[in-house]
Amino acid sequence: MAARSDKPRLVCYGHNMSFIILKPGKERRLIAGHSWIYAGEIAAVHDKAKDGDPVEIFDHRKRSLGVGLINRKSQITVRRFTTQKEELDKAFFRRRLQAAAAYREPADAQRLVFSEGDQLPGLILDRFGDCLVLQALTLGIDQRKPMLIELARELFKPKAIVERSDAPTRKLEGLTETKGVIFGETDGNVVINVGGVRFAANLLEDQKTGFFLDQAVNYQEMLRFCSGKRVLDCFSYHGGFALYAAQAGATTVEAVEISEAAVVRARQNAELNGLLGKIDFTCANAFDILKKYDVEKRQFDVIVLDPPTFTRTKQNVDDALRGYKEINLRALKMLVPGGVLATFTCSHHISTELLRAVVVDAAADAHKTVRLVKTLTQNADHPILPAIPETEYLKGFLLQVI
Repeated sequence: MAARSDKPRLVCYGHNMSFIILKPGKERRLIAGHSWIYAGEIAAVHDKAKDGDPVEIFDHRKRSLGVGLINRKSQITVRRFTTQKEELDKAFFRRRLQAAAAYREPADAQRLVFSEGDQLPGLILDRFGDCLVLQALTLGIDQRKPMLIELARELFKPKAIVERSDAPTRKLEGLTETKGVIFGETDGNVVINVGGVRFAANLLEDQKTGFFLDQAVNYQEMLRFCSGKRVLDCFSYHGGFALYAAQAGATTVEAVEISEAAVVRARQNAELNGLLGKIDFTCANAFDILKKYDVEKRQFDVIVLDPPTFTRTKQNVDDALRGYKEINLRALKMLVPGGVLATFTCSHHISTELLRAVVVDAAADAHKTVRLVKTLTQNADHPILPAIPETEYLKGFLLQVI
């Protein structure tokens, strides 16, 4: 009698498309709606599957769970694009891009495609006036760039398309970082209108895709608290919250940012909006300034804390929480009764619950009672899929000292 083999029999699937088979029990997250499959969850891969190819996903009982793109160089080996058995061809990507556009209200500056949030894992597409910025974060998307450029031109009629595939995460996909103009002509310089405030940006040089679009809704939220108030905007970058505060009629606005280049751009933005002289820009570490102002017993009516991520790994969460605690404690100590704190984290490793716990601890240590005015999140053009926690990365609270 032949020896029994525990290896799944691939020949029984009989599909033209390559496929993978999951280990028993590893289908649960996919069934719940997530789109990632890790290397350790896969029992077998069809031997014809090449990295970047579409693969049909089967559980160990031969039930189809949809189609994704495979890359064995990545720990996230398959990213699912659809729960149906369908070709991931040009027509498929056209439908997905059209659906993403239909979900959004047209705007001068917006995220048109948000990766998993629009069921297009690995693709970011932003609109800045008549220019688009494309970011390919995975091998499967990178291989399909010519087709995606063609579709973006057809659907959105841009003057130019800039590629900003210079994210370090591409290394995890076996890809090198790259950027440049991939269609039309542009030097990267644009001026955009975000909720009535004008911003200058360079799509080739500024962080991420040239501008942080995720805070647009929160800029608007803060307007009603700033008229006639003393405002401190920490980690100000290009001046976002400070510009809105000054425009809303704040009596004083201070913007603190560690990057000299960002401060230069923030001043340019103030000039663009006729707000020069209404904002004091300080190029310094926000931690140092908060400590200094705390010692000096400075007082403010409104403080914004919008730091860069303090951790990109689960291992460093405790250190990050200490950082969040310090800045929130110092800010709360400086707020007058009735004062407002807007505090954020943009790390998906810091949950809303963890940030809330930090704020509660900081308020207790500052001997302040705070009221939760509103829970804040990323702009609607960065859609959150509840089944994919990684799509929700920007968390924040609007708090009032009572």
